[in-house]
Amino acid sequence: MAIQPIEAGMIIHQVLDVEGNLVGDMPDLSTERLLALYRAMLLGRAFSNKIIALQRQGRATNSSVSIGQEATSVGLAAPMQQQDWLASSYREIPSLIVRGIPPSILIYMRRGYTPAYPKEARCLPFQIVIGTQIIHAVGLAMAAKICGDPVVAVGVCGDGATSEGDFNEALNFAGVFQAPAVIVIQNNGWAISVPRKRQCAASTLAARGAGFGIPSYLVDGNDLFAVYTVMQQALERARSGQGPTLIEALTYRIGAHTTADDPTRYRDPTEVEAWKAKDPIARVRCFLLASDQLTEEQDEQLLEQVESDINRAAAEAEAMPPHAPDSFFEHTAASLPGRLQEQREDLLRYIRKISEEF
Repeated sequence: MAIQPIEAGMIIHQVLDVEGNLVGDMPDLSTERLLALYRAMLLGRAFSNKIIALQRQGRATNSSVSIGQEATSVGLAAPMQQQDWLASSYREIPSLIVRGIPPSILIYMRRGYTPAYPKEARCLPFQIVIGTQIIHAVGLAMAAKICGDPVVAVGVCGDGATSEGDFNEALNFAGVFQAPAVIVIQNNGWAISVPRKRQCAASTLAARGAGFGIPSYLVDGNDLFAVYTVMQQALERARSGQGPTLIEALTYRIGAHTTADDPTRYRDPTEVEAWKAKDPIARVRCFLLASDQLTEEQDEQLLEQVESDINRAAAEAEAMPPHAPDSFFEHTAASLPGRLQEQREDLLRYIRKISEEF
């Protein structure tokens, strides 16, 4: 069944309710595929828990986590085709895992290094500067359109990024030139300590799409199948030459903004507990168990496998050698200009001086 784009205040698209009961049309997915997506959600949750532990032990830098947002992250990446591009924020770790980036590489990044992603994953390094990845996504989409390639570019940001000029400029450009792009807003309720209600007076963030002539959809971001369905339709629409789509996924950031944040200073704990009851992983687990596509024993085995995989990934990341301090110059230009050569030499002189002092 085709899903209709929303107008302000219309119903949120949903396939599973909070208890895991079917209330909408399921996407056409085999049991094997369903279990793979469920596993990806578990892996995303395990990654978040592991990176928090590593940071607390001084074995990783300040990091963001995705606890509570796994359905949106997995659901938006799963229907993408191999040739499609993903430009994400720092919150979409499960998306990057679905696209084929090894968790060990992502943990290595949390040690403060910048390894190259596998080229076949077609993912840009996740963006720290808020909102700029949406411009990058639209740029990739326009390049594909100019070349006549059947490629869709997906840009993902949080609710706070929608207040940035880059986000709105990207939507305007995409709407005018009908870029084959899908823009996803992970509305997790908070832009660090700023609540959604203080960010935008519109009834929904998806409503902004109408101003740029872009069809918009509002989806339950804790419902894996709802996100998958809406995303699949948006990708098909873009690939067939019908232009961009804006999707707002309503979810919640259960954890802190980053491992350096203390959300108890600005959030009501009852709000957090209410959202924990909507846990996206528990919702899928209930559905799989009730539909006899998963048993309790298989679930326990899967959890153990995922935990083992994450521990192994952490060990692999810690065994990777550190980058040379000046290595980032190697990725700046094919032939380093004189000005940058001077800066590199200045950096190396500074490093030698510090080494001699200590």
